[in-house]
Amino acid sequence: MALRPVQVNIKALDHPAVGRFWAKALGWHAHAAGATTYVGPAGDLVWPDPVLLGIDVVPVPEPKTTAKNRVHLDLATASAAHRAELVARLLALGATPADVGQGTVPWTVLADPEGNEFCVLEPREVYRDTGPVAAVVVDCADPRAMARFWDAATDWTLHEATDDQAVLRSAAGTGPYLEFLRTPDPKTAPDRVHLDLLPYPGDDKEAEVARLRTLGAADLDLGQGDVSWTCLTDPEEHEFCVLAPRPEEGA
Repeated sequence: MALRPVQVNIKALDHPAVGRFWAKALGWHAHAAGATTYVGPAGDLVWPDPVLLGIDVVPVPEPKTTAKNRVHLDLATASAAHRAELVARLLALGATPADVGQGTVPWTVLADPEGNEFCVLEPREVYRDTGPVAAVVVDCADPRAMARFWDAATDWTLHEATDDQAVLRSAAGTGPYLEFLRTPDPKTAPDRVHLDLLPYPGDDKEAEVARLRTLGAADLDLGQGDVSWTCLTDPEEHEFCVLAPRPEEGA
């Protein structure tokens, strides 16, 4: 048994507007998905996408605090010219420069229209085949501990685990990386961005949730009430959700 990461969940006051921003930023399409806006590759909606992680923008009544998000996206670029063009286009779409204490670095730190930070990377060979999202990056105190939990929780392959960084990616070697970077910053606000996981067809969601608890996950009450998904936190209190399979995918 294992779970597959299927989407990045972003909370927003104006989910259609933030969804449109990310769709234009990535060259994808924003789909009105009931009470949320789902952003995925252009064309007909395919969920879960077999290669890439979609973005589900979810409405909430609270604005983002001034605290830096502990999870952010890194965007890939193919050349210096591509990076410059992408940064200019993102600024025109409503992104703003962001200072998270990065100093002088070769990448550009921006925030989306509701203040969610993200990075536009300089060209890197490792990200040449990821698609527009190079990595989902998670701040943490202990990358090795995060590697142990997330390697066991999901079916993604662990590529690296050091004191400073842990890296996982889909076993198929496609789509973005999941990276845990050591940072000294503690959690000071509810997570604005998190991962959503999905059981495989035929796997039992509640059994998967029970397995996660044995690995160190804890239940999380956000006032969600009686919903089909389960809210949890990992051993460093990063929030995530286990979604219920759709009927056509099995129980």
